[in-house]
Amino acid sequence: MNELSPLFRKLFLELFESLPRQGPGSRACAARALSLCSDLPSDPKILDLGCGVGAQTMHLAEFTSGIITAVDIHAPSIEHLKARVAELGLSKRVIPMAAEMTDTGLPPESFDLVWSEGALYNIGIGKALSVCRSLLRPRGYAAFTDAVWTIDDPPPEVRELFESDYPGMGRVDDLLAIIAATGFTAVGHFTLPDEAWWTDFYSPMEKCLGEMRQRYRGNDEALAVIDILAREPEMHRKHSNCYAYEFFVAHR
Repeated sequence: MNELSPLFRKLFLELFESLPRQGPGSRACAARALSLCSDLPSDPKILDLGCGVGAQTMHLAEFTSGIITAVDIHAPSIEHLKARVAELGLSKRVIPMAAEMTDTGLPPESFDLVWSEGALYNIGIGKALSVCRSLLRPRGYAAFTDAVWTIDDPPPEVRELFESDYPGMGRVDDLLAIIAATGFTAVGHFTLPDEAWWTDFYSPMEKCLGEMRQRYRGNDEALAVIDILAREPEMHRKHSNCYAYEFFVAHR
C-alpha cells in the first residue's frame, strides 16, 4: 500500500491488524495447495514469508507436523501471532520472527516448503522467488498466491486501484513464465473462489470499517481516509470478473 499520510497509515494499520487475515485465502485453499506438494517429508521445515497475523500459519500447523518459521516485517503482527501461538500451545512448532523477506538471516537451503499468501509482490515476484529458491532445499516447494488480471482491458478505476499498489501485476501466463525463469517447475495452480475473498477478509473488513466510521464520527479527515479504504471491497463486489487471486505451487 502506498504511503499517503501518517493518518492514512494509522487507519490502514488499525483496519488490517484487526482482521483475521490480511488478504484473500481460506483453510480449504491452503489444504488444496498443500496437497500439490506431494513428496514433502513427514515433518517438513516450513517458512511462511509475509505471514501477517498468521491465519495461514495456523492452517499449516494444523495440516502438517513440521516446524514453521513465520516471518513478517510488521512487528505488531508478529506480536499478535506470538500471543496466538502461546495460547494454542504451539511454541515448539511455530516460530514467529520480525524480519524483511529479503533479509531474514535464515540459513540457505534450510526449508522444505516456502509459503507466502499475498505478500511476495511487495518485493517483486521475480526477486521474491529467487529469495524463496535460495532458502529451499533441493526438490523443495514454493507455494504462493498473487493477484492476476483475468481480462485485458479492465475499467480505468479498477486498473488505477491495483496499479497504485501493484504496477507489475500480470496474468497467469506471466507468473508461470517468471516461475520458470527463476529455476522452478510449476506443479499446479488454481484460482481462489470468491468466498476466499469474503469470509475472513472483506466481510470482517466491512464490519470493521463501519465501527471505525462510528469511532471517528465528526473527524472529516479520518472519514475521508475510511472512504478510500472502503473502495477495495466495493470494487471487488462490482468488478471481480476483472481480476483474481491465483495459488501457485512450484518445485525447485
